[in-house]
Parts: sequence; structure tokens; C-alpha cells
Amino acid sequence: MMSALRPPQHQQRHAPPSPSPLPEATPVVTPEGTQLSNDAASPQVAARPPPAPKAEKPRPRIRSTKAALTITPTAVVRLRALLSGPTPQLIRIGVRNKGCAGLSYHLDYVDKPGKFDEVVEQDGVKVLIDSKALFSIIGSEMDWKEDALSAKFSFKNPNIKDACGCGESFTVGS
Repeated sequence: MMSALRPPQHQQRHAPPSPSPLPEATPVVTPEGTQLSNDAASPQVAARPPPAPKAEKPRPRIRSTKAALTITPTAVVRLRALLSGPTPQLIRIGVRNKGCAGLSYHLDYVDKPGKFDEVVEQDGVKVLIDSKALFSIIGSEMDWKEDALSAKFSFKNPNIKDACGCGESFTVGS
């Protein structure tokens, strides 16, 4: 009966108490399910602070040094007369594939500018340039010419590399 109350042999051994130079410390309490790593007792190093945010520079605005289109005073007068009608509209300048040299100017009345149209305002008159025609027209001068046989807007375009004999069409060099 005594043997039933006695703990087994392997549990009876006690380790001899060792002298401890460290004073007894309070036990470390960790949340359940977490374990300290092996190097938990080693000194901890503080993480580096995050880098200071860079000052945002304002985005540079691209400013053209040359107007996309210049309008002569006679053309301004004619455009004012056209735009002061009962239904004020804007004029859009574009180019089309036409004529023996390849391209010709095309003018349209529109109610409002297209999404990518370039707006040129000079002397209180607004003219739109179709985005597809901008590179063909940029730097041009728009004039109004009247003679005994015709009255029309004419363009002096520095980008023209070739033009047909009648002046209706032109080619822009690459």
C-alpha cells in the first residue's frame, strides 16, 4: 500500500540547490500563446526612425515660348463679325487630307471646345485648334484676305515643306 502512495522513482530525484548570485526576480508574464524568442534576454535595438517626408515641389508649368497661332488685326475684325451673330459660336481650325499636296485647312463652327483642343485667345477673340492639326499649324499666322474674286482666311505656316500651285493644299515636313 505504501508503494501506491509513493511517487515513482524518477520523480523522487531532486536537484541540489545551487547558490544563485542573482536575486530572485519577479516572473515575466507573457500573453497566452506567445513565446519569447531565444534572444529575448539580449539587449534590444531601437528601430530607425522613418525618413523625414520630402517637401513637395510645385510641378513646373510648361509655358510655350511661341503662340500656337497668331491672328492679324484684319482677321480679328473678321472673326469678331462672324462671332457676333445671333448664335455665338467658336471657330475650330483643323486640317484634312485633301488636294494634290496632302493637307488643307478646314474651319468649322462649334459650340464648345473639344477635350484636347488648343484655345488661342488674342484681342478678345477665341479660336480653337483641333488637337490632330496642332503640329501642322503651330507657329502659323492667320490672316483675312479680300480681293476682287475672293475673300478668305489665309495662313502663313512656317512648317510647310511643299505646297500645290493653287495654294489649296500643303505638306508638313517631318
